[in-house]
Amino acid sequence: MNKFSKILGVTAAAALVASPLLAQDAAAPTEASRDTIFIFNSLLFLVGGFLVFWMAAGFTMLEAGLVRSKNVTMQLTKNVALFSLAAIFYYLIGYNLMYPLGSWTIGTDDTGGYLGAFGPALLEAVGITADEADDIGYASTGSDFFFQLMFCATTASIVSGTLAERIKLWPFLIFTIILTAFIYPIQASWKWGGGFLDSQWGFLDFAGSTVVHSVGGWAALAGALILGPRIGKYTKDGRTVPFLGSNLPLATLGTFILWLGWFGFNGGSQLAMGTVGDVADVSRIFANTNTAAAGGAIAALILTQILYKKVDLTMVLNGALAGLVSITAEPLTPGLGMATLIGAVGGVIVVFGVPFLDKMKIDDVVGAIPVHLFAGIWGTLAVLLTNGDATFAGQIVPIIIVAVFVFVVSLVIWLILKATMGIRVSEEDEVTGLDTAELGMEAYPEFTRG
Repeated sequence: MNKFSKILGVTAAAALVASPLLAQDAAAPTEASRDTIFIFNSLLFLVGGFLVFWMAAGFTMLEAGLVRSKNVTMQLTKNVALFSLAAIFYYLIGYNLMYPLGSWTIGTDDTGGYLGAFGPALLEAVGITADEADDIGYASTGSDFFFQLMFCATTASIVSGTLAERIKLWPFLIFTIILTAFIYPIQASWKWGGGFLDSQWGFLDFAGSTVVHSVGGWAALAGALILGPRIGKYTKDGRTVPFLGSNLPLATLGTFILWLGWFGFNGGSQLAMGTVGDVADVSRIFANTNTAAAGGAIAALILTQILYKKVDLTMVLNGALAGLVSITAEPLTPGLGMATLIGAVGGVIVVFGVPFLDKMKIDDVVGAIPVHLFAGIWGTLAVLLTNGDATFAGQIVPIIIVAVFVFVVSLVIWLILKATMGIRVSEEDEVTGLDTAELGMEAYPEFTRG
């Protein structure tokens, strides 16, 4: 069931039970009840949306803390720019590709389609009446667009951290435009826009372990393969040289900001707050989201102590994030115990995933690929543990379809960018640092200058 059909069904049911006699007499909903449902659904989108917006700050602080001092300003610039570009191009192209207002231009049939309609997003007229709001649907278009935009921007943020410290600014931003205008919306429409993954495969991905997080991970992996590792990261004798981050307090702050924003990410994906049941479900989602993050952090804390004889803070931070990604595909149906275990597996995945990438000589500066791609796949499969409507084929086949589409398209785009304008800075600029070479300003001039 796609996001729109789900919310329409929930809203219709809510309207029937919102009268003073509740559902016993199946009375028609009052005008006040319809207005209340519309208002509270819209409010959930707006509150959830600005919480997810705050995740942009979390990604920025996390990346700024985990890169070296000479590259901090570049990460700050990239994150502000990618969010701004996502906002514009999701409006111009992406939103209607993802939610074509019920009109499919390619693959039109009763089982969903493959590509939405081109065209900019449109908001309601100023000062609409209650009757006009009834015609619009379950919530204001503005609140829905705002909420969905935040998910799109999150996908681009994932790519930024992986490719840090050696990628040029403008090729990265061009990729961001393509990702947010086309790649993300097209595949998201296959699930959340009523497309074939939803209607034909019964794919379940509540808030986007695959649709958002794995997509960002596949795009990042394609970029990392084409870009190559940082200078000196891997030695000829097979050793991995650790590059220490500039500011672990900042990285920790970024993790907590992301943790906070995830309540909007998952809780807002309930898509309705017009009934007692909706609010109870949102509350359950909040609790499960929180405990999954805790499970991921504790699993990484214990495992790094066992493996390395010392706790690795960066692994603990990424373990919490992997726990959050893991629970995102189904944060409603688990109980607290199962949600904790699902998150803990995500933490374990990170601890083993980071050194695995290093063995493959794939340089992921902030560990985004294990967190968002590996844990995203796990979280999508973990739906089978608690949701009786999920099937193995219905989960694994869409994972593969999305993976092939996003990875192949991203790989082609990165190769085109490399051939036409180059994507990597010069060796001299990389050694100097991108802050000075690309931007001409430093985040910590009093420390990085002699």
